[in-house]
Amino acid sequence: MVFPLPQPRSPLDEEGCAHWYETSLGWATADGDPVQLLTGLRFDVLELPADAGYAVLRRLPLTGPVALLGQRMRFLVGAGSADELPGLLDWLEWGSVPLDLTAIGTGGHIAAPVPPSWPGSRGAATWLRPPEPGHEVEPTLPAFRGFGERGGAPDLVRLVDTAATECHRARLLRCTENQPLACS
Repeated sequence: MVFPLPQPRSPLDEEGCAHWYETSLGWATADGDPVQLLTGLRFDVLELPADAGYAVLRRLPLTGPVALLGQRMRFLVGAGSADELPGLLDWLEWGSVPLDLTAIGTGGHIAAPVPPSWPGSRGAATWLRPPEPGHEVEPTLPAFRGFGERGGAPDLVRLVDTAATECHRARLLRCTENQPLACS
């Protein structure tokens, strides 16, 4: 006789969701509605508008896990990457350009997306590229590596440069849609 696997009581069953993240991935969580994933311990997050994020996903096939919450996309990156973002944007000559690109690092948190294969809920964060239980996630996250240093993770510099480009493009497109000749 085959018994079905237990499913959460509801799509956002906080106890079951937190348990899944803690046991399947080893990620720290905090109580909340929804459950919160703590940043800065195992990963940081690059957050940008969803329209720019979709363009990044089309250009970069290797990004690591990516979540969507409303009109914001969240790319998980190596822990410590949030501290690198301002200097990296300056180095890439994006520092003086107004971008809607932020980073969440140590001491921060994000709403936990509904775990993969669980039923979703309207308005809840969802995984576009989910983490894979049973595989270490951290080595697959974009991270800053010294010049000439090799690793299995995608390059944080390439991800940030692509994200900055797409944030700028999306901002210009939104501007021209609202005021075709008045955008500066």
